[in-house]
Amino acid sequence: MTTAPRTGGDIDDSDLVAGFLKGDEACLTAVHHRWGPLVHALARRSLGDAREAEDVTQLVFLAAWRGRAGFAPDRGTLPGWLTGIARRKIADALAARTRRNELVAAAGAQLLLRAEDEAAQPEAALDRVLLADEMSQLPAPQRRVLNLAFYDDLTQTQIAELTGWPLGTVKSHARRGLRRLAGRLRQDDLVECAA
Repeated sequence: MTTAPRTGGDIDDSDLVAGFLKGDEACLTAVHHRWGPLVHALARRSLGDAREAEDVTQLVFLAAWRGRAGFAPDRGTLPGWLTGIARRKIADALAARTRRNELVAAAGAQLLLRAEDEAAQPEAALDRVLLADEMSQLPAPQRRVLNLAFYDDLTQTQIAELTGWPLGTVKSHARRGLRRLAGRLRQDDLVECAA
């Protein structure tokens, strides 16, 4: 004669707890069958999402199984202990949801900023082309000093070491080049304003 698998309904609570604590997987199945609906209902009510409630329910029973040595029957009931685990897992799920919402909001804000930057880029690209054109019209030593300063981010002392020119010469080229650029850019602005 074969016996039907025990689902938990035919096992009394004390035997179920004892088997669960000893690591009997059949008792875990019975515990899940008996108190899974309670845990799921708590999660569903708190989270308002059936899928998330299912995930939390699985996490609760996994945590209970792994941490079964921490359950003390003299301090409370197994359903009470499961409810405590469920509350912590629900709080974790709500915190994760909040973090996800904050990340989505931050990503949306970044997209808006990037869109605004991209809208301004045509003007910036035009400015770069204009500046490159003006730089190309400078005498070679002034252009070299300004390129090393702006694009290679070198100090005047580093430029002097790199080029072998005296520091005073580097400073003079930088000053003259900047004055000439400023004058040419002002002239372009005046021409645009007059047009």
